[in-house]
Amino acid sequence: MKKLPSSVVSYKKTPTFSQDTIPAGILNAHQTKAGTWGKIVILEGELLYRILEPTVEEVSLCADTFGVVEPQILHQVEPIGKVSFYVEFLR
Repeated sequence: MKKLPSSVVSYKKTPTFSQDTIPAGILNAHQTKAGTWGKIVILEGELLYRILEPTVEEVSLCADTFGVVEPQILHQVEPIGKVSFYVEFLR
């Protein structure tokens, strides 16, 4: 998993999602815009974070492990049971 660059700053975040309210768009392959990083923050439960390029990588995220979304890299998420999380966007 990549690390967030020290130079990026937060500019917005999503509402908190649960396994029942995750938008369909993030359950399927999608990407951020050029220069936009994401930080997937788990409040409760687990979320499977799948990075789809350049090679497939799967990481189980929990309250102790956040996910880093690189700009323009295809990825998707999948709930593992009950989960609560949000995504913070940074540039």
